[in-house]
Amino acid sequence: MLEGLYTAAAGMAAQQQRMDSLANDVANVNTAGYKSVRTGFRDLVYAQSGRGAAANVATGAGSAVQTVGRNFNQGALRQTGQPLDVALEGPGFLRVRTPDGREGLTRDGSLRVTNTGQLVTSTGAQVLPPINFPAGVSLNEVAIGRDGTITAGNRTIGRLQAVDVSSPQALTAAGDNLFVANAQSGAPRNVDITFAGGYVEGSNVELSDAMVDMMNSQRAYELASRAVRQQDEMAGIANGIRR
Repeated sequence: MLEGLYTAAAGMAAQQQRMDSLANDVANVNTAGYKSVRTGFRDLVYAQSGRGAAANVATGAGSAVQTVGRNFNQGALRQTGQPLDVALEGPGFLRVRTPDGREGLTRDGSLRVTNTGQLVTSTGAQVLPPINFPAGVSLNEVAIGRDGTITAGNRTIGRLQAVDVSSPQALTAAGDNLFVANAQSGAPRNVDITFAGGYVEGSNVELSDAMVDMMNSQRAYELASRAVRQQDEMAGIANGIRR
């Protein structure tokens, strides 16, 4: 009887984790370059049933949720008119260095210039290779070409370089819309893609789909919680019979 209680509780925990992932997607529906989380379910361990069961009958312990990667489909491009905004057209990432020294990858093209002239993302991560703006450069003159070249009037400031990995699904999410390469994803390598200056890539979260998934998850959670109550009632009846 306790096995049924544990199975239902495992289902509740799995649906709660799925809801957390969906809520994170909904919260980032307007985040530039955000990639939605892909989740799935897996079976927990099976064990041989007790006395009276057939030899090949096993009892499951419920299910658990697991993150199976990100949806790296490109989001819609949105024109902003900001000279330092840029969107990557096609697969690839900007390579950046976070303030704590880590190297990461991002699709966030909302760039800005610090007081010291460094080109950074909206979260403060420095674009790599480093691009420094000389003093006195007016942002009204800045433009980003299709090849990533940044110019101010007739002066070339630097060039953005995109990178990609062999298996983006295996990248490790590092927060702040960043990903970190690992042995499974492969090392970043330079790629040639097209840059769209004055645009940013929107989040690829489909709000309607996320809301439907949240409702389905909530109903599944309610069913699992009802199973917990039923198991508790059955335990109470069994205890009454013993007395």
